[in-house]
Amino acid sequence: MTRTPERRDPLLLMGESATIRRVQAMAEGVAATDVTVLIEGESGTGKELVARTIHRHSARAAKPFIFVNCAALPEQLVEAELFGYRKGAFTDARADKLGRFQLADGGTLFLDEIGDLSPKGQGDLLRVLEDGAFRMVGGTELIRVDVRIVAATNKDLREAVAAGRYREDLFYRLHVVPIKIPPLRERSEDIPVLVEAFVAQFCAKHRRRLKRLAPEAMRLCQRFPWPGNVRQLRNVLEHLVVTTPAAAIGPDDLPDYVRGHEHHSPEFSLRPGVTIAEAERLLIEQTLRHVTTRRHEAARLLGISRRTLQYKLRRYGIRVG
Repeated sequence: MTRTPERRDPLLLMGESATIRRVQAMAEGVAATDVTVLIEGESGTGKELVARTIHRHSARAAKPFIFVNCAALPEQLVEAELFGYRKGAFTDARADKLGRFQLADGGTLFLDEIGDLSPKGQGDLLRVLEDGAFRMVGGTELIRVDVRIVAATNKDLREAVAAGRYREDLFYRLHVVPIKIPPLRERSEDIPVLVEAFVAQFCAKHRRRLKRLAPEAMRLCQRFPWPGNVRQLRNVLEHLVVTTPAAAIGPDDLPDYVRGHEHHSPEFSLRPGVTIAEAERLLIEQTLRHVTTRRHEAARLLGISRRTLQYKLRRYGIRVG
């Protein structure tokens, strides 16, 4: 679906943490080039906003920003959607239709959820990235367009390549400049900044008197891991602004799952005399079971390489997820 360049929510990338400042600086810095960018991050972290930031700070800002949800493209329609088709190319082709590449000419083509692109779609995309040209479905004319590619994924494409689910050559075509957006749980110091901005935004939007989070409510928000990231926090705060009558939003106003998180969080302890190997096994298992199931992220948190983590999983017979 095509979206207008002005539809954006800049609050999603607010914060004072070093990690989010690096993302902001990198997005603005790479914008001056035409290099291909791969934005990596969990759902709700603001990948589309980073793509729009790159477009907005580029020389292409006055040209189209075209959004494509690769996960929603049926395999049989990938070519038609990306490259367009000529009248009569297939049964329902009653007129010529431009594809996303033509619509983005001179601007930016944002390929969201690129990790969900079908095998055929991966091949089709790789050909146009390598050749710089394509043909419309049912057409013979070779078409060239001037398009900047920005892609995004919430999947680990390296693991997908290793498992044979993703083309290695396409991965390297996309992975020229990677930008990794940290999940909200890794930048909890940004939560007060985000909360203040979102609450002010929603009070104005819904014509409510200005509200604030009580200190205990803020502490609970900072301790909660927010699996839906900034998007989830944003939705919770909008609900609280609309439904809380008092000026101060207290702990009891928070959703049960936020308020009760501390009481249900698992504790990790070791008995005296346990072997170092057993302690290591338990630490790895608990990290993958209760902190993150993403192995590359678990390896980073544990301070080891992903290859070392894979070795230890085999060594200890750990199976999680």
